[in-house]
Amino acid sequence: MHNQTNMGSLIKEFGLWVVVVSLLWLTRQGCSQVSPQVPCFFIFGDSLVDNGNNNGLLTLARANYRPYGIDFAQGASGRFTNGRTFVDALAQLLGFRNNIPPHARTRGRAILSGLNFASGAAGIRDETGNNLGDHITMNQQVSNFESTVQQMRRYFRDDNIALGNYLGRCIFYSGMGSNDYLNNYFMRDAYNTGSQYTPQAYANALIHDYANQLTALYNLGARKVIVTGVGQVGCIPYQLARYNGNNSRCNEDINNAILLFNSGLRKLVDRFNKGELQGSRFVYMDSYQLTKDLILNAQSNGFEVIDKGCCGVGRNNGQVTCLPLQQACRDRSKYIFWDAFHPTETANIVTARLAYSSRPPSYTYPINIQQLASL
Repeated sequence: MHNQTNMGSLIKEFGLWVVVVSLLWLTRQGCSQVSPQVPCFFIFGDSLVDNGNNNGLLTLARANYRPYGIDFAQGASGRFTNGRTFVDALAQLLGFRNNIPPHARTRGRAILSGLNFASGAAGIRDETGNNLGDHITMNQQVSNFESTVQQMRRYFRDDNIALGNYLGRCIFYSGMGSNDYLNNYFMRDAYNTGSQYTPQAYANALIHDYANQLTALYNLGARKVIVTGVGQVGCIPYQLARYNGNNSRCNEDINNAILLFNSGLRKLVDRFNKGELQGSRFVYMDSYQLTKDLILNAQSNGFEVIDKGCCGVGRNNGQVTCLPLQQACRDRSKYIFWDAFHPTETANIVTARLAYSSRPPSYTYPINIQQLASL
C-alpha cells in the first residue's frame, strides 16, 4: 500500500513535470514567433517618419500637440499623423513588439534595438527646411548614428568585429528628398536653388550628396538598407490647394522633377549592389508608384477621400496644416491624407504591408523588405 501510494505520487509529479515542460516549450515557441526578424532597426528621414525628435527644437515642424496622435496610444508623441507612421507599421511587420524610440530621448541598452533619427523638415541638403526653423539634417542624423555606434561598443566590450556582425544583420531605413523639393527647390522666394539648377542638375546634385551620406552609414556598419524614393508630392492636399478653381489638379512640375531624382536613386542602388559597397544589400522602395496606386485604387483599400486632409484649413484642408486642438474628421480610416502633407495611420499601414511583401519590382527593387530581413 505504501509502495502504491509512492507510485501514485511519482506519476502525479511526473505528469506535473510534463505539463510544466510543455508549457515552457509552448511559451518559447510563442516567443520565437513574435521575436524580431532582425536584431535592430535604424531609421533616418523627415516628418513622414519622425516620432518626436523635433519636440524639443525651436521649429514650426513640430507635431507634439492634439489632434496629432489622436489615435496613438501615447497621444501626441511628435508623429505627424493621427496614429502610427510608416516605420511604426513596418517595425511591427518585422516583429518588433514596441515602436523604435526617438534618438532624442533614448539612452542605455535600449539603443541596441535601434533608434529613430528622423526629423521633420530635414533634407539631404543642409539648408533644406531652414524656412521652418531648427531641424536635424541628414548629415546630422548620420553624425548622431556615429555617436550611437560609439555608445554601442561598450555593450560589445569594444569588439568591433562582433559589433559589425550585429549591425550587419539589422535593417536600416532612409527616406529623404521630399523637403529638398518642397522646402527648397520649389520654394523660390526663400531659396535660390530653383534658379541655380535645372531639374536634372538638381537631382544629380542630390544623388551625389545622398550617395556620400549612405556610404557613411555603410562605413559605420549598415549592410541591409531600404532607401525610399520621393512620393507623388505634386498631388498632396498642399499642392492641390494652390491651384485656384481646380482643387484636383496635381503640380506636374514637382512630380516630373521628383521622377528624375527617383530614377537616379534607383541607379544608385544598382551601383551599390553591384560591388561599389561590398557586402551590402540595398532595396529601393518606389514610394512614387506606391502613393500613386494608393490613390488610383483607393476604393479597394476602403478609402473615400483622396484629395483632402482629415485635418487642416482652407481648400482641400491643405492651405494651412492641422492647428492645435482643431477638430479633425471623425472617420480617419476613410482618408488617405491626415493633413496637408502627411498620410493617415491607415494609409501608412496599407503602404507598409505592400512594401514589406510586394512582388519585386512592383514597389520594391530588387527584392522586398521581407526578403531583405531574411538575408
